[in-house]
Amino acid sequence: MSIKIVTDSTCDLPRELIHAHHISVIPLHINKGEDSFLDGLEITPEDIFSYVEKGGDICTTAAPNPMELSEYFEELSLQYEAVIMITIGSGFSSCYQNAVIAASEFSNVYIVDSKNLSSGQGIIVMEAAKMAEQGVSPEKICMRLESAASRVNASFILDRLDYMRKGGRCSSVAALGANLMHLKPCIEVSGGIMRVGKKYRGSLEKVMYQYTKDRISVPGNISDGRVYIVYPSAKREAVDAARQVLTEDKRFTDIQETFAGCTVACHCGPNTIGVMFLED
Repeated sequence: MSIKIVTDSTCDLPRELIHAHHISVIPLHINKGEDSFLDGLEITPEDIFSYVEKGGDICTTAAPNPMELSEYFEELSLQYEAVIMITIGSGFSSCYQNAVIAASEFSNVYIVDSKNLSSGQGIIVMEAAKMAEQGVSPEKICMRLESAASRVNASFILDRLDYMRKGGRCSSVAALGANLMHLKPCIEVSGGIMRVGKKYRGSLEKVMYQYTKDRISVPGNISDGRVYIVYPSAKREAVDAARQVLTEDKRFTDIQETFAGCTVACHCGPNTIGVMFLED
């Protein structure tokens, strides 16, 4: 059975994986001032950071509307026996709700709420692609993805608080205040919501080393041995600190570094770094 896997641009997967598994990516809209751009196609994280540093307001994101999504589905539904779209978590964007509306016009289009974002969402996308290649039915894929969503270990470190505080996507960040005592909080994604976890102090390199050790302290196996280090821009020494910890833990046999797109850039700011994997 020919199944097409589709996702939105928040998935933050390496381009090599997207191309290798023939995954289609639908861009979100990035609002910068009075103008709107397509994520990854017309605007980059560097554009966002430069705009804000020059005094511009924090950029915002907007989901593709049902009509836009319907146009994608109409084309793909004619080419494939089934189309499965995995969206950014419904608690973070209206992308899921809009996709459900658009999919109601088609009998062979399925929508899955990843309950996640960034490479946490990308993990669910990769699970879908793997099952599609194995010939699993679309109904079973969707059912298994619901279970997988609860096993995604996704989190990231904020180097600065102003982006997320002004964006309002994680209300508990506001309580910390702007760069209060130079905190670098861990933002955990679980059950479709974001919350502040452990708070770290010190250089980003030191924080990333300890944060990564904390995050991988979970017992048991890691699905496929794969882990993602994701960031829109970051200091090399901080990324290397995370990689060192992951390399020393022999459960991680496939360490993927990937660039976060404009959604993470808009809401989290520069030097945000996440470590994300799927627990067995």
